[in-house]
Amino acid sequence: MEKRHSAPGAWVLAAALTAVAWGCSPEPPPAPAVEKPAAVRPITAPPELLETQEAFVAVSRQVIPAVVNIRAARRGKIDTLIPLFEDFFHDLFKNRPRPKREEKNLGSGFIISADGHILTNAHVVKGAEEIRVKLADQRVFAGKLVGLDSRTDVAVLKIENAGKLPGAVTLGDSDKLRVGEWALAVGNPFGLEGTMTVGIISATRRTDMGIEEYEDFIQTDASINPGNSGGPLVNIFGEVIGVNTAIVAAGQGIGFAIPINLAHSIAEQLIGTGEVTRGWLGVMIQNLTPELAISFGLQEPRGVLVNGVIADSPAEKGGIQRGDVILAVKGRKVEGVGDFKLLIAHIPPGETADLKLWRNGAFTTVTLTLDSSPPVNEVPERAAGNHSTRIGITVDPAEAAEGLSIVKVDPQSPAAAHGVRVGDRLLSVNRRDTNNLEDFQAAVKDAESSGQLLLLLRRGDNTLYMAFPLSKK
Repeated sequence: MEKRHSAPGAWVLAAALTAVAWGCSPEPPPAPAVEKPAAVRPITAPPELLETQEAFVAVSRQVIPAVVNIRAARRGKIDTLIPLFEDFFHDLFKNRPRPKREEKNLGSGFIISADGHILTNAHVVKGAEEIRVKLADQRVFAGKLVGLDSRTDVAVLKIENAGKLPGAVTLGDSDKLRVGEWALAVGNPFGLEGTMTVGIISATRRTDMGIEEYEDFIQTDASINPGNSGGPLVNIFGEVIGVNTAIVAAGQGIGFAIPINLAHSIAEQLIGTGEVTRGWLGVMIQNLTPELAISFGLQEPRGVLVNGVIADSPAEKGGIQRGDVILAVKGRKVEGVGDFKLLIAHIPPGETADLKLWRNGAFTTVTLTLDSSPPVNEVPERAAGNHSTRIGITVDPAEAAEGLSIVKVDPQSPAAAHGVRVGDRLLSVNRRDTNNLEDFQAAVKDAESSGQLLLLLRRGDNTLYMAFPLSKK
């Protein structure tokens, strides 16, 4: 059988021949000329846009060097163990302290003085056993806690022997903020140092958010994330207007900052004395709902309703009574609970204040002298939020000297809808005391003419008013 051999040279030759054959073929006609596309001209940005961009750049260069990264650490017990190993570790460490794990809290802050004072949030450093402060130039120092105020979430640190520090920030005036102005948040979100985000002032004077005891927040849509806490919120001029504090976990573009005027006033007290003093009145209050306003004869739900007066307090000494509506403090209108608390807190202890009241259908004014706010654990917490068929509750005579115990609340009743709870004590109906069942029945009968109920309840150590329509038979 004849064998076929494949010669490598043949393949090369064939290729060469092919090339020669191609080379000997007639030249193809020239390709038509292709017009070159015109060069893309750079976009000319409007001068106003360039000016805004340069303003952002200038702000970053001015502010970021003064922003610091804060790491607060404390040792905590290991309290979560896999059940399988619980007995093992118990036996292993029964004669020795259980090992502890380090809990770290990351946040931001900013330099407010040439001698190394740093402003941040109280929740960033509270309970810390060790505080480390990292400057923008990457130097790290131990941070000393000068003082903190949990009621406003403000804290002051100090770093010492740091040599030359970046310049302190410039403080703006948060009382002059307007919705729509630029707002830039600077900090270290998720540990990403020197981050700046841009937004606007979305709202001012946000109170009753349930974040802190004293609230007057700036709302912004500048991106604020974990790690931003304690960093500055600045305006387009590079002035600090707030301290970034909180975000709404369920929503994007909603962040809150403490106004710098409030934060700085707290910081000055902490630096000066290590503590904060505030005016204190000694009342328990609640916001007026439209129903409550009608019940008390007011045209609109402005001011705060006094639902309790603390014994031997400035309020009691000054003649304030349960059921008074406080409309103004030293000539400034009271919009709600948060606003009122700030107005009182800003009055120095020992100073007198005129309060405009609405009492029993008439305006009146009282003058009293404020005292110092007692420690947090000495102040009763303010409560939030009352069976007759008409009201939707069942009552029994209470063991205490006043009121009736609420033992059942109809879940479909107006009382339930307005937050009345089993265990509340009913003190009055439409300002008529209910110390026994006869009082209660008579008060409910009297309420039928108006169709409106005003209940006074005691819940724990607190009292509060509730107003709602009397249900139909």
